[in-house]
Amino acid sequence: MIFDADTVAKAQELIGRYPQSRSALLPMLHLVQSVQGHVSQEGIAFCAEQLGLTEAEVSAVATFYTMYKRRPCGEHLVSVCTNTLCAALGGDAIYKQLGEHLGVGHEEVAGEPGAPGSIMLEHAECLAACDLAPVLQVNYEYYDNQTPESALELVKALQRGERPAPTRGAPLTDFKGAELQLAGFFPEDEETYRSEVDGPSQAVETLRGARLAADRGWTAPVMEDVPLPEVEAK
Repeated sequence: MIFDADTVAKAQELIGRYPQSRSALLPMLHLVQSVQGHVSQEGIAFCAEQLGLTEAEVSAVATFYTMYKRRPCGEHLVSVCTNTLCAALGGDAIYKQLGEHLGVGHEEVAGEPGAPGSIMLEHAECLAACDLAPVLQVNYEYYDNQTPESALELVKALQRGERPAPTRGAPLTDFKGAELQLAGFFPEDEETYRSEVDGPSQAVETLRGARLAADRGWTAPVMEDVPLPEVEAK
């Protein structure tokens, strides 16, 4: 069986977290990816069966969001931000460098999918870290202030089986491990949780404006409670 009893139990636990079972679809798709490394047709059928949905309903969601991969991913997913600011500061050059080194294009895998050292490369539209541009992510963990040279060294380390520490955030795991976390499953032991999942998420650059405002005593104007205009009843 592709999805064993443990996966079924996790799926049922996800369903129990929501008042409406279909609300568990997004984390359940991540659960599927934590098992297969992508969302296959079998994975879509599994979600549909667990949630009482049609395969068409599940497919509509799985094909809408870019985090759900329809082709097998590598051991690691490398996402290079090529949106405007990152691109202007070197994101395009980073993507080109990595693509040439790996010999792949967008959402293609260098190596056997899922095998140690294999990597899927992708463009990312925005990673919400413009103050640290150019940035990339490995399995959704941040590597800030990158250059083509530093990004290439990072990818070579991943291919060697190493797991360089992210700039911030949790210690690096593989793609399937990250997907299990995105599904909402974490170590119950606090010490294990802190060592495997917990990590600093703030950066000095991100907090600079807030600290400057605090140092100078700046505050935002108090928002007045303005009543909403009346609208005609339908």
